[in-house]
Formats: sequence, structure tokens, C-alpha cells
Amino acid sequence: MKTISAREQDIQRDWYVVDAQGQTLGRLATRVATVLRGKHKPIYTPHVDCGDYVVIVNAEKVHTTGQKATQKKYYRHSGYPGGLREITLRDQLQKFPTRVLESAVRGMLPKNRLGRQMFKKLKVYAGPNHPHEAQQPKPLEL
Repeated sequence: MKTISAREQDIQRDWYVVDAQGQTLGRLATRVATVLRGKHKPIYTPHVDCGDYVVIVNAEKVHTTGQKATQKKYYRHSGYPGGLREITLRDQLQKFPTRVLESAVRGMLPKNRLGRQMFKKLKVYAGPNHPHEAQQPKPLEL
């Protein structure tokens, strides 16, 4: 029996849509990262991007457990001395709701060129509407 290694021309990419309303943040991000990597396919090859496109809607209505809304913090740095800024999960969901899911999924992808290529296939929208109806996305079962 031969081991099959996927090639770029052999890969068929599907589009999936996920409604984040009422979903737990980490569990949703794990499932989305798996689909972006292509690990749900039988032709999965670790060094090839064989994943699918994922559209997440209602990102502002994602759910977290415990006291993460007030205790979890997101950090960024301006590059200047004393330029470290922090924002809580609750404030991040109010100001930039798409960044919460994007950072959760990005942390679950490889930290190299391949991971950046996979991350480009993720589309996150705060509300229920998205501009990808022409691709006829299928609902992703979680």
C-alpha cells in the first residue's frame, strides 16, 4: 500500500458557513482550525494546505464560560517604550468582535508560512450577513 501525498492540483476546496451564536469560543475555534487545516479530509497532508474556506457569522454573539469576559486580556504593543496596551474580552467583543475569533483560530494554526496561508481562508463577520453567497457555502456541523 502506498502513502498518498496530496498535491495542489488534487485539492478541492469547499466553502462552509458557521453561525457562532451561542457557541463556546474555544470549541468553535478548534473545529474551524481543523477544517482550515484540512484534517477532516482523507487526503490530509501536513505540509500542504488542503483545507477549506470557512465563513463565520454572528461573531459578536459568541459565548464563553466562567469569568473569561472580565479576566481574559488581549495585548498589543505600539513598539514604543511603555506602549503595551491591554483590553478585556468583553471590551474586545464590543469594539472589534471579529478579532476575538480570529485570534483564537490563529493560535491553533501552524506558526509559519503555511499557517498564514491557511488563515487567509477564514472570513469572520460580526453580523448575520456575509458577501460569500455566490460560493454557496454549506453549513458546518459542530
